[in-house]
Amino acid sequence: MNFTIEIEQEEDGRFLAEVIGFSGVLAYGQTREEAVARVQALALRVLADKLEHGEVMHTST
Repeated sequence: MNFTIEIEQEEDGRFLAEVIGFSGVLAYGQTREEAVARVQALALRVLADKLEHGEVMHTST
């Protein structure tokens, strides 16, 4: 699964990464790489929670 991540640098120098299509899945980091790593981990936790609660359908390929 691929995530689309949007990254912005705040005025204070921190980076904000957000996963497009996952409402509220965003994370800050002191570097671009840290923000991306944090938001990827958060997106996976959100996806796992949705799978656990039956909110995401599995598809076979």
